[in-house]
Amino acid sequence: PALFQMLGSQPQMGRGVPCLRCRGLCTGFEPHSWRKICKSCKCSQEEHSLSSELEDDRKIGRLLSDSKYSTLTARLKGGDGGRIYKRNRMIVTNPNISGKDPTFDTITYEWAPPGLAQKLAMQYMELIPKELQPVAGTDGAFHRRRRLTRQLPLYDQDPAQCRGLAEGEQKLMEEFVKKYKAEALGVGEVALPGQGGGGKEEEKPQDRSVEPGRAPESPNGALESAPAAGHYRCETCKQPVPGDCPVVYADRAGYSRQWHPACFVCCRCAEPLVDLIYFWKSGAAWCGRHYCESLRPRCAGCDEIIFSEDYQQVEGLAWHKKHFACLECETLLTGKPFALANASLLCTTCSQSR
Repeated sequence: PALFQMLGSQPQMGRGVPCLRCRGLCTGFEPHSWRKICKSCKCSQEEHSLSSELEDDRKIGRLLSDSKYSTLTARLKGGDGGRIYKRNRMIVTNPNISGKDPTFDTITYEWAPPGLAQKLAMQYMELIPKELQPVAGTDGAFHRRRRLTRQLPLYDQDPAQCRGLAEGEQKLMEEFVKKYKAEALGVGEVALPGQGGGGKEEEKPQDRSVEPGRAPESPNGALESAPAAGHYRCETCKQPVPGDCPVVYADRAGYSRQWHPACFVCCRCAEPLVDLIYFWKSGAAWCGRHYCESLRPRCAGCDEIIFSEDYQQVEGLAWHKKHFACLECETLLTGKPFALANASLLCTTCSQSR
């Protein structure tokens, strides 16, 4: 299939399409000048599902380029010469012999861990809750796209997408992105216990009672055997990992640690890490959104990272000075009375009229 083949997922949405949350009350997305919300219904961009698959793949391609994971990207032909994510799709064909003439049922997964034999990839999928399996045309595929928007905002990696940067702050953001790509960004690897990183073992000999060896491969490339159960535990739930079940490895954590597929989640929001993309800090995996917020404040107005040292703070929330404004009438509220409701600011007039 072509690299940019569009698979049958949720319909693409854009300006003029009703908001998912408002159930028809919003007639269509009207972009705000600097907030990441709809002027009409005040819901976020992700509620309107504005990005296309191609835009998503370009975003991840940009994130992984100039990092040690650039092999998961390919140069985009024509255009600006940027890189695109080589997203691994998986198509599974099963015979249906219930009828008179045998037919075939085809299931398309919009994303699957790369580099695996299909048997192991299917084992991985079966260990993910069914409602999160990214099967084309299902809620699972839709939720993957939503998590992509939420966990990896384009404006956390591309200064050109930011409206909150003041003069001289673009360089600060570029250095911020360069640093997290070099020190924190990672993509999880799926393998059987003891076989992450090609069978690397980083713990000291006394940490493991049996030294696991490289498991033999079957003719089709599926890994048939693994070390005895009980020697591996999941980093999140601390439960034993069966030797014949795939686990997730994070190379920045070292190959002595592994996770059940359903347990590889952000340490802050507990959301599954989309496409196994993680940021490693303080001995834990973070999603991109919460990793960036752990280093610098995020503006509650425009949702962008704040690079100025001069910003407004109220009740643990932060705003660019120029975005400390009423949600309804846009009046700047510095030095004025205001109400704070659900992380949104309202002037006294708009607050009373609600």
